[in-house]
Amino acid sequence: MGILRCILADDEPIARQILENYIDVVPNLELVASCKNAFEVIEILESEQIDVLFLDINMPKLSGISLLKTLKSRPNVILTTAYSEYAIEGFELSVTDYLLKPFSLERFMQAIAKLKTPKQKHSTIKPLTKESPNFIFVKSDKKLIKLNLDSINHIEAYGNYIKIYTDKMILVSETLSHFLEKLPNQFLRIHKSFIINFNKLKLIDGNQIVLLNEIKLPIGKSYRKSVLDKIDTN
Repeated sequence: MGILRCILADDEPIARQILENYIDVVPNLELVASCKNAFEVIEILESEQIDVLFLDINMPKLSGISLLKTLKSRPNVILTTAYSEYAIEGFELSVTDYLLKPFSLERFMQAIAKLKTPKQKHSTIKPLTKESPNFIFVKSDKKLIKLNLDSINHIEAYGNYIKIYTDKMILVSETLSHFLEKLPNQFLRIHKSFIINFNKLKLIDGNQIVLLNEIKLPIGKSYRKSVLDKIDTN
């Protein structure tokens, strides 16, 4: 199973923290956002590719069940609730699983095992060719900047922004995953928070990437295989 991008929604801070901790334990789960209500979920789903939604049923203004009924297409859904009476209605909406609070890590892992593997969205990214432009336009500080791809050393996630490092740092309102889709395959994600320009790679030292400018970046456990595969094919 590849990396599954997930979001969670719960109006209780403690419940969110428990789920965040459980998700962090699973190597192939990447938490994109931790939401406090259904409206935050809708906003994320409109802008991000999400594979799994952990959804509390009882939330203010718009319940989890009501949210599901409004979605035309949706990712794998695992419902989380303290009330068992919603189980039948949940499964009628074709959810993957129904976790009754409080649930253990073992029960959480049983739900994860039921998830369907998503289609690999990034497999359609075209390699950089002579016909492909070697630049990209990014919007930063109300300016549209033409950025030469070869000038990029690495890119770092920064909340709902990214930091693009060339000879300077450019802050762009964009998520790391969404920006990666715009890049040719000379760019490689090595961590949930980092993308590197593979042409700038100097060496790998254990679980670290060292770039030509001597910047050291961590290799995420779930990304190590793709990094090594990239090296083998070059």
